[in-house]
Order: sequence, then C-alpha cells, then structure tokens
Amino acid sequence: MNYWLFKSEPFKFSFEDLKALGRKGSQWDGVRNYQARNNMRAMQIGDLGFFYHSNEGLAVVGICEVCALAHHDTTTEDPRWECVDVRAVRDMPRPVTLADAKANPKLEKMSLVTSMRLSVQPVTPDEWQEVCRMGGLDPAP
Repeated sequence: MNYWLFKSEPFKFSFEDLKALGRKGSQWDGVRNYQARNNMRAMQIGDLGFFYHSNEGLAVVGICEVCALAHHDTTTEDPRWECVDVRAVRDMPRPVTLADAKANPKLEKMSLVTSMRLSVQPVTPDEWQEVCRMGGLDPAP
C-alpha cells in the first residue's frame, strides 16, 4: 500500500463534501500539474491519503481511500489529464496543521513541507505514521 496527500480548498471541495458522497466518492478532478497527475497514475485501489484543507485551515483533516484507478478527468476534453476517485474513510480526531508539520523534525522532508504547491503528493510510511500519531490515530490501515 502507498500513501498520499490530497489538497483541496475547503470552499471549493471540503472533506465534509467528500464524506457526504458516501462510498461512491468523487473523482479528484481539476488537477493540471504533470507531477500530480503522474502521482495519481501510480495509485492503486485501496491506497490511503490524507485530505488536506489548503488556503483555509491549512491542516490534514481526514483520511481518504483511492477507490478507482487513474482515468480521464471528465472536467476537460484534453486527454492528457487524468484523475483517480477517492472516498472518505474517517476524520482526523485532531487536525494536523501545516505549522505542526513544519515544527516536527520527523516531517522535515515531507512533500507538504518542501513542495507546498503540489496538489497530490506522495507520503512515506514513516510520515504517514507520524502524521497519524499527531492527529490521534493508530497508523495501521
């Protein structure tokens, strides 16, 4: 299993919005960055991701799961752009803020800290465990 981080501005699409869609989830559309698209192409069904509220909140607020492999992004006719589908798994008991992540030496190399603009990022297993611990979750899937 691989781990990821998905960023969304909560006024556009929040973790609450994803939870409201239930098991069907939603396509993670609108991504127009090649590295983020390639990250989605690498995803497998069942991979887990942090749902991060960007611009407002600046915090990991939940965990989501990849429920459909990379496919054409239906928000564009351009065949270069693909996305995966994700569904909500659970809330983060204590949101983990960007400030908290930056202050934690164990996360100093995390993409969230080093590549803040990238909307879909890989997360290492050690980073996954540490963010889960900080958020009050058992890191086991």
